[in-house]
Amino acid sequence: MNKSVGNWVVGDDFFDREAELAALAERVKEGTHTLLTAQRRMGKTSLVRELLERFKADGEVEGFFVDLEACRTAEDAIAEIASRPGVASEWKNWLGSVANGDIELGGSVTVLEQEVKLKIRAGLNAGNWQHKGDQILGRLAGRRKPAKVVLAIDELPILLSYLLKGDGQGTRTADEFLAWLRKSGQEHQGRIVLILSGSIGLEPILQHAGLSAYANIYSPFDLKPWDEKTAAACLGALAETYGVALPEDVRRAMCRRLRCQIPHHVQRFFDVLHEDLRRAGRNVATPEDVERVYKSDMLGVRGQMDMHHYEGRLRTALGDEAYRSTLEMLTEAAVAGGRLSDRAVTRRRQADQSDLIDTVLHVREHDGYFERQDDGYRFVSGLLEDWWRVRYGRSVKP
Repeated sequence: MNKSVGNWVVGDDFFDREAELAALAERVKEGTHTLLTAQRRMGKTSLVRELLERFKADGEVEGFFVDLEACRTAEDAIAEIASRPGVASEWKNWLGSVANGDIELGGSVTVLEQEVKLKIRAGLNAGNWQHKGDQILGRLAGRRKPAKVVLAIDELPILLSYLLKGDGQGTRTADEFLAWLRKSGQEHQGRIVLILSGSIGLEPILQHAGLSAYANIYSPFDLKPWDEKTAAACLGALAETYGVALPEDVRRAMCRRLRCQIPHHVQRFFDVLHEDLRRAGRNVATPEDVERVYKSDMLGVRGQMDMHHYEGRLRTALGDEAYRSTLEMLTEAAVAGGRLSDRAVTRRRQADQSDLIDTVLHVREHDGYFERQDDGYRFVSGLLEDWWRVRYGRSVKP
C-alpha cells in the first residue's frame, strides 16, 4: 500500500470501506439518487471513483465523474459533463452538432476532451444550457447498454456558493440548475443515477438559500471516520510497505492524538513520522517520536497547509460575515479546551444576529467540525482543534 497524501486513491491503495462500497453499489442498482456527506478529507472522492472503477469491470453500469470545482456558471457545468472521457470520445460528431460547430476526428482522448469542452462551452448561453443539457443526458439514458449510468457530480456546493453570492441573476441560476438536475433525475429514473458530493455540505447551503425542496430526490449517505482499529490497520499496512516498525502502542498514540480517524490525517501522520525516521536512519518508531513529529510537523507551519484549505472552504460556504463569526467561535473553543459552551453561544447571539450564529453552528455541526456535547459544542477532530489553537490561540482570550 503506497502513501497517498492529498490525492484520491483507487485499486491497491484504496483501504477498507468495503461495507460503504457495497451499500453504494446497492443504491445504484436500485436506482437511488444519493447525496454523499462527510467531513473534509474523509475520502468521498476516492470512494466514488473506486465504485466507478469496480462497475467498469462488470459492464452493467457505466460511470462518469464530473468535478465542478472550477465551474462558475451553469454553462460551465454542462460543458464539464459533456467533455467527460466516454461521453466525448463516443459522441464527438454528435456533440459537435450540439455545439453548432464541427469537432475534428482523431486525436487523443485528452485533446478531444478539451476540444469538446471548448466547443460545447462556446455554444452555451443562459438561454440554451438547459436544452443542451437535456440532449446530453437524454443521449446517455437512451443507450441500450449498459443498464445504468452513474453521473457522479463532485463539488456542486462550490458552484452553488459562487452563484448564490452573486447578484439576483446568480440566485436565479442556482435555482434553475438545481431544478434542472432534479427534473433530469426524475425523468431518467432507473437509467441515470446521480451521486452528489463536495468538500462543503450541500444541505446547509440549500437550507440557508431556501432551496431545500430540490434535495428531496436524494437519499443521504453519511461517510463516517474510520474507527481506531481500522486506522491502526491502515498504519500497519503502510508500515509494512515502507519497512517501518510501528508497535501497537505507537499506533494507539497516533490515533489518540488525531482523536477523529479521518483517512487523510492518518496517512499524513504516517508520512511525517516515516520521513522523520528516515532522516534519523531508523526504522522503529516510539511513542516519543509520535509526540515530537506531531508538534513539530503536523502542527508546524508546513503541516498547516491543510488548515488553509479548511479556511478557504469555510469562506466559500459561509461568506465573509459568517466566516468571521466562525473563526471567532472555532478559536474560542480551541483555547477553552476544545469546547464552546452554551453560555458563550448565548453571549454571541446577543452581540450578533441570532440567525447568523445559528447558521454558523448548523454548518459547523453538519460539516463535522463540532459535535453537540452536554451544554455546549466540542471539536470532533483533535488535530483540527490543535491546528486552530496553534494558529489563532495566542491572540484570543476566551
